[in-house]
Amino acid sequence: MPKLFLKQEWNFNMQLFYAPDIDVNNNDFIFDKEESKHIVKVLRKQEGDNLHITNGKGFLFISEITLASERKCVVKIVEHQFFEKRPYKIHLAVAPTKMNDRYEWFLEKATEIGFDEITPIICDHSERKIIKTERFDKILISAMKQSNQFYLPKLNDPIKFSDFIKQDISGQKFIAHCEETSKKELKNEIKPNQNYTLLIGPEGDFSSNEIEKAFTKNFSPVALGNTRLRTETAAIVGCHTFVLVNG
Repeated sequence: MPKLFLKQEWNFNMQLFYAPDIDVNNNDFIFDKEESKHIVKVLRKQEGDNLHITNGKGFLFISEITLASERKCVVKIVEHQFFEKRPYKIHLAVAPTKMNDRYEWFLEKATEIGFDEITPIICDHSERKIIKTERFDKILISAMKQSNQFYLPKLNDPIKFSDFIKQDISGQKFIAHCEETSKKELKNEIKPNQNYTLLIGPEGDFSSNEIEKAFTKNFSPVALGNTRLRTETAAIVGCHTFVLVNG
């Protein structure tokens, strides 16, 4: 039975691998052909080498390679540790950007900073209405591994703004928009250790109708600074603000 190991026994310079199907009941684990080839041929890992693996659900596994084959890399689980989730949750509901690479950049950086859930929302002024999320998953996984985190952010299917706000959403709810109305700074409105949902609109901002609908659902209008930000920048600033306020 794999044993738990102490937090101080590992460091954040490790190379992290992702295996969603691995769990504490595994004594051994077999990587698929693609990952096996990467481990053995590209990284030149050999039998006896250690690999650090997460399942994206809070677990870190230390394993030892017992079979180094490009077609089937087999490891023995030596130790594992479970990391509790932090006492707050960040849900970002962000409209797709006109250029897809900007949204992908946002996903990468937000994952490095730390957030829990992302929902692409289709708004009245959205220039991009059709969203393909296949690459989004890969970006989230890559960023999670690169930043040595053990929880994979949840990626929801794209949804219309009007349908999103109809959902039962708990915790503090904010909408960042550009209209010249009364708004408070997000950093001053955040209560520590809560669930947070932040709405970020497209390049053309939310429509007045969408803003009014958000107000009826108890979303509070907030500002993210003194300058007008791009969609992806606003989402990053919002994410970072939640993390900073919670220390």
